[in-house]
Amino acid sequence: MDADVIVVGAGLAGLVAAHELTSRGRRVALVDQENAANLGGQAFWSFGGLFLVDTPEQRRLGIKDSFELAWSDWQGSAQFDREDDEDSWAVRWARAYVEWAAGEKRSWLEGHGIKVLPTVGWAERGDLRAHGHGNSVPRFHISWGTGTGVVEPFVNYAKQAARDGLLTFHHRHRVDELVIEEGAARGVRGTVLAPDDSARGVASNRDRIGDFELTAKAVVVTSGGIGADHDIVRRYWPERLGTPPTEMVTGVPAYVDGRMLDISAEAGVRLVNRDRMWHYTEGLRNWDPIWPGHGIRILPGPSSMWLDALGRRLPDPCLPGYDTLNTLKYLRTTEDIAEHNHSWFILTRKIIEKEFALSGSEQNPDITAKDKAAVLKNRLGKGAPGPVDAFLRKGADFVTAPTLEQLVTKMNELTDKPLLDAAEVRRQIEARDLQLANPYSKDSQIQGIRNARRYIGDRLGRVAGPHRILDPAAGPLIGVKLNILTRKTLGGIQTDLDSRALGTDGDPIEGLYAAGEVAGFGGGGVHGYNALEGTFLGGCLFSGRAAGRAAARQTA
Repeated sequence: MDADVIVVGAGLAGLVAAHELTSRGRRVALVDQENAANLGGQAFWSFGGLFLVDTPEQRRLGIKDSFELAWSDWQGSAQFDREDDEDSWAVRWARAYVEWAAGEKRSWLEGHGIKVLPTVGWAERGDLRAHGHGNSVPRFHISWGTGTGVVEPFVNYAKQAARDGLLTFHHRHRVDELVIEEGAARGVRGTVLAPDDSARGVASNRDRIGDFELTAKAVVVTSGGIGADHDIVRRYWPERLGTPPTEMVTGVPAYVDGRMLDISAEAGVRLVNRDRMWHYTEGLRNWDPIWPGHGIRILPGPSSMWLDALGRRLPDPCLPGYDTLNTLKYLRTTEDIAEHNHSWFILTRKIIEKEFALSGSEQNPDITAKDKAAVLKNRLGKGAPGPVDAFLRKGADFVTAPTLEQLVTKMNELTDKPLLDAAEVRRQIEARDLQLANPYSKDSQIQGIRNARRYIGDRLGRVAGPHRILDPAAGPLIGVKLNILTRKTLGGIQTDLDSRALGTDGDPIEGLYAAGEVAGFGGGGVHGYNALEGTFLGGCLFSGRAAGRAAARQTA
């Protein structure tokens, strides 16, 4: 045997699994098609949000949370409807994950040196139903150091294990086949790719210079999802979300190609819930791209006016920061707008300075660098944070103007033909602005803004004071063209609670494990149909830990 365990994929789930293995004395071969600069994979680029329940940070901010409330939210969001089949393990994974988030998770993170900011974000505020999708309270804990900080300790563990002779890196090795002999996983075969010194995230060559085969007592697949391959995204795009966009921006590096899903299926692994996926509707074309089609997601506060491609205000619950997939469904199933791949935010300078955050470690250099002074200046000071201001000045999807008519003219210049009527846009904004004369309102978005500002975290650093969009003192006006941004796979390899990959007969395949996005973050789809945010990194941590521990027991 070349190792006790082969881990396929050097992203966060793979690194966590490798750490669990090497800390128990197992010899690990870590195989990845990218170079050493890409250790940590997609997680490195993330904002670092973590779903935690009933934490000291929440309690200090007056947030009353509990396992019961979080589990109710998760079930209302997941909407599991295949519990006798494809969701049979996903439901059990979901409950175990929420129990972990309400219990050991925070101390486990701190044990690895991962800390969170004192403020707690309120992501995915929901579909406006108590029993429906969404977080009833703020639970989005931002890691100190963003996703880069979450990845860092596990990268360091891997490097130390390599120095200790317990881990061998096999960079630029692309797995093309899982070796299954007599019903058990015994290794991998694949292609050795030509060396490539490209920087982290930059697309690398796929030039073949040889073949390889590695053998081991167990194999852990942690190869990620499909987000960079738009053809695969469209292939599995579900009917319930309408027609897939003809154009999208890409929220993940090119190596997130989904190859190992079909390779696993060819080896007899059961794939489930492939029609479940998570894409954002607030994507921007990156003015300074790293990977092909590089898109950045806006993490919006609740105040921007959201219009469809024809200039009509989106209905409830399609509000900024509320219900990602309901908004995606509306934009892709409404007959007269489904042919268009975009929607619009209209907002003010006052809103963008307080409410716009951009997802990604590189878009939050103050938090990524753990610079407390810069965080206080950027997040609580005047003006938009530097990366937001850069998009405002350089982004292809941003326009500004002193008057609404001038703004609409500029917005129409960003599309193939003018689709927006300034008079109709004005009528809707004026109706919305009239709702601000009193501290109460029949407008659900205004209600949401006032509700948000009752939470001190939002009032201080996230939600602008209620004001009229057409108030000149709040201007200039800003229009933002929003693109569909690909991101996450919610289904994948079905696994039991030990992360053992199941075969097409529903039984575990001896010696084969799967974790992270390739396994739907656990069980083949721990999120069901909807995610509560802060759960993707956590899913990699939780499932990677389970896979590593189980593989260590098997190879004892």
